[in-house]
Amino acid sequence: MEIANAFALLANFVIVPATAYGAQLALGALGVTIIFGILRFANFSHGELMSFGAMVTILVTWLLQMNGIGLGPLPTALLALPVGILATVAMAVLTDRFVFRFYRKKRANPIVFAIVSVGVMFMMAGIIRIVIGPDDHSFADGERFLISYGDFKKLTGWDQGIAIKQTQVVTVVVTLIVVAFLFWFLQKTRSGKAMRAYSDDEDLALLSGINPERVVLIAWIIAGSLACIAGTLYGLDKTYKPFIFLQILLPIFAATILGGIGQPVGAVLGGFIVAFSEVTVTYAFKRFLAYLGPDGWAPDGLVQLLSTDYKFAVSFVILVVVLLVRPTGIIRGKVI
Repeated sequence: MEIANAFALLANFVIVPATAYGAQLALGALGVTIIFGILRFANFSHGELMSFGAMVTILVTWLLQMNGIGLGPLPTALLALPVGILATVAMAVLTDRFVFRFYRKKRANPIVFAIVSVGVMFMMAGIIRIVIGPDDHSFADGERFLISYGDFKKLTGWDQGIAIKQTQVVTVVVTLIVVAFLFWFLQKTRSGKAMRAYSDDEDLALLSGINPERVVLIAWIIAGSLACIAGTLYGLDKTYKPFIFLQILLPIFAATILGGIGQPVGAVLGGFIVAFSEVTVTYAFKRFLAYLGPDGWAPDGLVQLLSTDYKFAVSFVILVVVLLVRPTGIIRGKVI
C-alpha cells in the first residue's frame, strides 16, 4: 500500500504534468527544427509565434463563448483552434515574405537570419501586447477533471490520489494526432519527400526540379500550425501569459538541440526529456521518500534539488552540457 501511495504521489506531481508539458515542448521543438532543417537558421521568434497563435485562439474562443457556442465537456478552444492556425500561418508566411525572403535572396549568413528573427520576435511581442495586453488570461472551459483527486482516493482506497485534468489528456491526444500526421506527411507524401530532399542536399534537390519557394512555404505553414497548437495547448493546461512564451523558448531550444537539431524524432524525444528533467529536479521528494522508508520516518528537508522558480535553469544546464559533450544531439544529423 505504501508503494502504491508513493507511486500515486509521483504520478500526480511528476509523471502526469511532465507528460503534458513534454507534449507541448515537443510540438514547439518540431516547429523550430522544421525551420532549421529547411532554412538553416535558429528562429528565435518561434516562441512569440506560439503566443500569437494562442492569442488569436483565445479571442475567437471568447467570441464563441459570448454567443453560447461550445463543445460541451470539451474546451471551446478546440473549436477556435482552426482559426488560430490560419491566422498564425498567415503571420508566419507574411513574415517570411516581407522579412526573411530578402535575406534569403542575398544568401545571408545564418547568424544574420538569427538576429533578424530576434527583431521579428520583438515585433510580434509588441503586436500581442497591444491587442490582448500583458495580463494573464484563462480560457479553459468544459469539464475540469477527467478524474479528481478525491474520486481516485474513494475508488482505490489509497491515502494519495491522482488528479488528471481534461486539458492534460487533450494535450497528449492532440499531440499524438499532430505528430503522427506530420511524420506521415514527411515520409509518404510528395511534398514531404521534397522537403526531406531539400533539407538533405539543397543543390541536388534543385537539380531534381524541386521548387525551393514551395518547400519554404510548406515549411512555414507547418511551423505556424505547430506553433499555434503548442501555444494553445500550453495556455489551456496552465494559463495564457504573454511573457511566458519568451521564457519557454529556452526549453524548446534545449529540446531541439538535445534531440538533434533538424531531426523531428529527436525534437519529440528531446521535448519529453527536458520536461521530465525540469519537473523531477524541482519536485520535493520528502513525502515520496517517507512512504518508502520505515514507519514514522521522513527526511528532515524537502529533498528538492532546485526551487520551481529556477526550473528554466534546468533547460539551460541541459543546453550547455549537450553543446559541450554532444553538439549533434541524441540523433546525429541535420536533416528532416
